[in-house]
Amino acid sequence: MQAYWKQNLKYLTILLIVWFTVSFGAGILFVNQLNLIKIGGFKLGFWFAQQGAIYTFVILILVYIRLMNKLDKKYGFQEENNL
Repeated sequence: MQAYWKQNLKYLTILLIVWFTVSFGAGILFVNQLNLIKIGGFKLGFWFAQQGAIYTFVILILVYIRLMNKLDKKYGFQEENNL
């Protein structure tokens, strides 16, 4: 059980670092460097602040679901469907 939670916290830490880097880093800290690049007429820093962080967050949720399903299966914590 301790190994399960250790792996879970490892996944959470990695995904939160990615989330922080994209939302705070790309949207605030690195905005001037990213604004030198344009996508569809919009500066990349603006795009990350407005759209990219949201898309990344949704993708991270899906990645977390997949990782946790694999981890649950590995440690035998699968949900049973009794329909």
